[in-house]
Amino acid sequence: MMKRSQGVSIHAGQFEFVKINAGRQDWRDIYHWVLALSWPKFVVFISGLYLAINLIFAALYTTGANSIAGLRPGALLDAFFFSVETLATVGYGHMYPTTLYGHLLTTLEIMTGMFWLAVITGLIFVRFSRPTARIEFSRNVVIAPFDGQPNLMIRVANLRHHSMVEAEFRIMFMRDEATLEDPAFRKFYQLKLAFDRLMMFPTALTLRHVIDESSPLYGETAESLEASDGRFGASVVCIETVIPASVQSQRDYTWKDVRFGEHFVDIYHSTGDGRLSVDYGRLHDTEPIGTAARTQKN
Repeated sequence: MMKRSQGVSIHAGQFEFVKINAGRQDWRDIYHWVLALSWPKFVVFISGLYLAINLIFAALYTTGANSIAGLRPGALLDAFFFSVETLATVGYGHMYPTTLYGHLLTTLEIMTGMFWLAVITGLIFVRFSRPTARIEFSRNVVIAPFDGQPNLMIRVANLRHHSMVEAEFRIMFMRDEATLEDPAFRKFYQLKLAFDRLMMFPTALTLRHVIDESSPLYGETAESLEASDGRFGASVVCIETVIPASVQSQRDYTWKDVRFGEHFVDIYHSTGDGRLSVDYGRLHDTEPIGTAARTQKN
């Protein structure tokens, strides 16, 4: 019988997939795994690896009788700090190799230190230089009339304090539908937006999809979305101008996140001097239709 693997958990938004029998991971995947770590986990991982390397060499130094001048027999702490000095090529001079074993071991550790410094420098440089998209999506999806027609709307905001350019927006709709072969087959629909590209993306705007007869959302209700496990995915791809590079951000929603009969509150207000203020504190706020008169601005 074929031996089944335990599986690898993969998170994609609110979805979680478990890959089984997907084959062994390539050793080069470690590089991507380290880059994907959060900064606290990255610091803990690098610190733990650094301590492990020095402990290994410290143990090797203590096994070599009189191989290091000034090293007390069995003094692991002394050997550890000598390893730290050797790995960093500091060499204070109080302890030094005196035998062939000591010279070979310190040579090996110095070479390890050179590779270690190169790898850590590269990892830290990539982590700092990698552009990230500071884009925030509204917590909810709203379905409400706009210009006399029902619209699905999602608000998205640029959290950077400078404008990004060549922004491209997408909304995907997913639900279970019955087919001849499967009573619950997952289907995907790319929703047509009122606009899906902007030359400049400075602050916040509302993405809109008109729900007419040609829309896959035509006739949908809160109950029908729940029955079909309706979900939405929103994506933004744009160019960061400070470090010219393409960045991407996304968010997914379930049927529980859809608000029927509500709209987003207005966050744009004129300051009276030709400027517009944008209240990011109300980015996620919604209100029932008819609560207050407003003008939709993007």
